[in-house]
Amino acid sequence: VQLVESGGDLVQTGGSLTLSCATSGLSFEDYCIGWFRQAPGKEREGVSCGCNIDGSTYSVDSVKGRFIISSDNARDTSLLHMYNLKPEDTATYICAASEATFCRWRPDEYDFWGRGTQVTVSS
Repeated sequence: VQLVESGGDLVQTGGSLTLSCATSGLSFEDYCIGWFRQAPGKEREGVSCGCNIDGSTYSVDSVKGRFIISSDNARDTSLLHMYNLKPEDTATYICAASEATFCRWRPDEYDFWGRGTQVTVSS
């Protein structure tokens, strides 16, 4: 199983980015994909999750209305669309896969992880 993130970049406050999480080696439709982020010196936190089995999606309050998660089922890829980015969004963004029927938010509830992609938002 592999998860490979891409799309991270340096952007200005208020900018937008779309991150991709390309998966292989798993039945994409049977998994929930979670997006986490980790800034230096801080704990890893979940920001958005999407479950392919029923199409449900969730985002935490700090990014709700600015981050949207979607799935490209034809390419077994999860997408995280990020709008109105703020300096506090600066972090390494990491996707993970959980064979679950509902979103989970604890990192230890995920089975497979990518290596991450860096997002830096300048003020």
